[in-house]
This record gives sequence, C-alpha cells and structure tokens, in this order.
Amino acid sequence: MIKAVIFDCDGVLVDSEPMTFELLQEEFAAHGLELERHEMEGMFIGGTIEGCAMRAREMGATLPEDWADHYYTTLCERLRAGTPLMAGVPELLERLDAAGIPYAVGSNGRHVKMDATLGQHPEIRAKLEGRLFSGQEDVVRPKPAPDLYLHCAAVLGVAPEHCVVIEDSPPGADAAAAAGMRCLGYAPQGEYPKLAATGAELFTDMAQVPALIGLPA
Repeated sequence: MIKAVIFDCDGVLVDSEPMTFELLQEEFAAHGLELERHEMEGMFIGGTIEGCAMRAREMGATLPEDWADHYYTTLCERLRAGTPLMAGVPELLERLDAAGIPYAVGSNGRHVKMDATLGQHPEIRAKLEGRLFSGQEDVVRPKPAPDLYLHCAAVLGVAPEHCVVIEDSPPGADAAAAAGMRCLGYAPQGEYPKLAATGAELFTDMAQVPALIGLPA
C-alpha cells in the first residue's frame, strides 16, 4: 500500500531541463567541448552538476575549478525569468492532499535551484515547506545512491516499501530501486527505453498517477 509519494524536481515538477541543457551546451562549447543536445541528455540527465563537470573535463572541456558555482549562478538567473510547472502537477498534489498522502521532493540539484524554480509558484512551494531535499547538500551521496530517497522517507515517517518515487531519469530510478521503493517513470514524450530498463513503470501524464497508486477515481 502506498503511504507516501516522493518526487524528483527537474522534469517532474518543473520544466527546467530545456534551459539547463541549453546553458550546459553553451558553457561546454565555450570551454572546448561541442556536444549535441541528445548526447548531453544521454550522459548527464539526472546527475549532479559536479558530475557533469567531471565527465566534461574527461572529454576535453577546459572548465575552471569554480565552474559549477558560476554555472549555478547563471542558470538560476535564467530559471527565475520563467520556469513553468509540468502539466498536471497542481492537480496531482491536490489529490494527494485530499487523500491524506504526504509527499516530499528529492532532487540532485542544489536548494538554490529549487528556490529559483519552485519559488515562482508560491502555492506549490508552500505545500513543500520542510520537505525539499538536495542530494548535494542534505545527504552524503546523491542519486543514483539511495541516500536521498531514504532520507525523504525518514522525514515523512514512512517505510521505504510504502513509498513511491516519481522520476524522469535512469539515475533517479536506480536510486529508487536501491532504496527499495516502487518507481513511476515519467515519460511525457512516450517511449523511454533507458528509463524502462531500470524497472520503472512508465506513464505519460500526471493525471494517471492517482490510479497507478490506487486512489479511487
């Protein structure tokens, strides 16, 4: 029985990934590494920005040591200019509230990024007060380690086997599996073989979630 829902943030609650990858592409190109968008998504989606930097340096990018901090500053400026919620998120949170099912957010992004995106949507941000957690700042190991999702479950006071995670990336789905949690894989564009290969149950619309977790129609 599902007693709690844990959300990833980017690409699940907020549509921040287009700007994130646009800036990554610009930054890597400025430091000698040309990559196509689809290549970057395959390599970096769901990871930390520090992990992206490490991989990019291995591929020849001449990123300075303080690059990650510079990147976050620039990215948050862009995100604050306008980051929409993913379709169906307000309605899903209302259903969970009505059913008395608690929820939390576990993101590999920093808190400053979640503040930049979710802060634009005060009603949603208010629902998440005290339940926003960062894999870079609140636990020892980010996803795909299970630490972040186990931390979310502990704060909610729900055993891992009674939690469901909503993810859009293979590293996040792997983290859910490692934590012993069921994972719903959000794939709004349809097929997503890499995400499905993790064992995540794919779905395409947030309106499908209540039925998937057993809430009455």
